[in-house]
Amino acid sequence: MALSLTWQVRIEYIMDWLQVSIIALIQGVTEFLPISSSAHLLFPSLLFGWSDQGLAFDVAVHLGSLLAVLFYLRQDLYALWQGTWQWLLGKGWNQHAYMALLLVLATIPAVIAGLAFKGWIEVHARSLWVVAITTIGFGLLLGWADWRARCQQQLSHMGWQHALIIGLAQALALIPGTSRSGITMTAALALGYQREAAARFSFLMSIPAILAASSLMLVDLGQQAAAVDWQSMCAALLLSAVSAWLCIVLFMKIISRMGMWPFVVYRLLLGAGLIWLLVN
Repeated sequence: MALSLTWQVRIEYIMDWLQVSIIALIQGVTEFLPISSSAHLLFPSLLFGWSDQGLAFDVAVHLGSLLAVLFYLRQDLYALWQGTWQWLLGKGWNQHAYMALLLVLATIPAVIAGLAFKGWIEVHARSLWVVAITTIGFGLLLGWADWRARCQQQLSHMGWQHALIIGLAQALALIPGTSRSGITMTAALALGYQREAAARFSFLMSIPAILAASSLMLVDLGQQAAAVDWQSMCAALLLSAVSAWLCIVLFMKIISRMGMWPFVVYRLLLGAGLIWLLVN
């Protein structure tokens, strides 16, 4: 009996760590790819009946994704900071300060939309049917934008009108299954930007978005009385960070050679699979 109980405890321990690892990897792998992280995070509960890992876990995986994009874009961020600081010191207007302001402008629509509609979306739009339809619909839109893309403009050509349009597109990512990175890249491609430039601007836009979401979750976490499993939280953060960084690196190589179509096809298959699960 004691041996049986010991093995049961060991199996539960292994399963807990397996669950933590899989969900952290899913978050890291899908956060910056144009394939919708929300759609993929449904699979563990659908396939295995796993319950939500809790707020502390969500904070950890989001912080891991944030660390990954900060590390990848460290040179860009340093240039933006240096240019903005020089401007604030009165040393003249420059391209980096201008880009920093464009990022602020592009973030505003999502903030307003989140404050206005997030509660309604949580109640009325979080269904598998919505995720399946948006996964397919916005996947087709990404394919159209990539097919029609002129791919001529670089980020140095961006004006405030284009930044605002891409920011308005990011607000649509509140709808489950849309993919924040996918819809912002779609908008940038439709406006004529190079694939690498579209992806880089999308990644830069993700920083304030993830930072804001993580900050809100940290506030909520501080108001909870539940104990935090720091070991699992640190493991989730590390797995999410490493997998997200690797995905960004591989993604940039893929789109430079093959464009967005591998991800378009994947989205169509994913959406079809969700519909099949719903009707069977």
